Amino acid sequence: MRTRYIKYLMTIYVLLLAAWTISCSGRPGRTTVTQALSAVEQPVPSSVKMIQMASPEDSAKFSLHSAIKVILHTKEESRIPDSVIISYDGKRADILRSEPWEYSVPGSLITATGRKSLKASAYKDGRAVTVITRFMIIVADTPPKRFGYRVINSYPHDREAFTQGLFYDHGSLYESTGQETHSSLREVELTTGKVLRQLNLNSDLFGEGITLYNDLIYQVTWTSKVGFVYEESTFKQINKFYYQTEGWGLTTLNNRIVMSDGTNSLYFFEPEMFTVVSRLEVYDNEKKVDKLNELEYINGEIWANIWMTDLIARIDPVSGKVNGYIDMKGILNDPDTNTKINVLNGIAFDREENRIFVTGKNWPRLFEIRITE
Repeated sequence: MRTRYIKYLMTIYVLLLAAWTISCSGRPGRTTVTQALSAVEQPVPSSVKMIQMASPEDSAKFSLHSAIKVILHTKEESRIPDSVIISYDGKRADILRSEPWEYSVPGSLITATGRKSLKASAYKDGRAVTVITRFMIIVADTPPKRFGYRVINSYPHDREAFTQGLFYDHGSLYESTGQETHSSLREVELTTGKVLRQLNLNSDLFGEGITLYNDLIYQVTWTSKVGFVYEESTFKQINKFYYQTEGWGLTTLNNRIVMSDGTNSLYFFEPEMFTVVSRLEVYDNEKKVDKLNELEYINGEIWANIWMTDLIARIDPVSGKVNGYIDMKGILNDPDTNTKINVLNGIAFDREENRIFVTGKNWPRLFEIRITE
């Protein structure tokens, strides 16, 4: 060990002496002291690419639960990696130690839709010399089912209510309305549409989704990135919380609050501190499903209004796949309501009676519906 250390010091001395000699000569292209030291400390140039990824291509599309074949090639026969670590979605999948440099990511790891990373890291002498990252698009493994509806009951609804959020609890509807200077939180009598209680938001806030968690009502706003927590019984504000995206829809799933932001993403929040614990990207079997708006958790699925459409998406909350679409076209037959502007928005679920309610922005009616196939 001592002999090897002395040789190492002598090597540095020779290189420093050479660098000093050349730099004093004044010739162009001279070597600096830093470059001389770098030659000793960096025996493997970072520019060396030991592997190439032949498959899959970037942005390749795969279905849920289907395997992804990874094929790697070495660049030079003289530079073979000691090992290659394969990672999928940020987690190590396997380690390869010899040719063939191939691996099949098992379908058991492909459990959620969305844009997922696939990384191959080639190691030599304990160092990651080459890292290649590709992104895969994971779509649903089955086409979404198509559903219709049947109207069971129709109830009055305030035409001045620009409905952004809706839920049902113990005989009452709770509604969040939008628009600056018109945003509010309301308790509404189902059968008459009468507003029993109303709390108006500050004039600069645009109210969005609401949900109930442990007798507390959570309400988000559109672009202000601030939300509020109220006592259900009194509408007294007891807390305020913040988030990083726009706020659109809200619902509650067990001990998590789920929020949409107008994209194809669903964010799962821990309610106490309102911190994000996970995120889902929603896809059907062909594409991502954007413009997710008002949300409701119904019998194991997250239902979402798709903004500016007559569709409600039924989403698997574990994988992000769209199980089905409900086409609500024609439910409001009212000549005084332009449903292309005042669109369908608002889903509520009565868990005790298994009743589903829907309405829209500034609609004169709220409907109890039953889903048909």
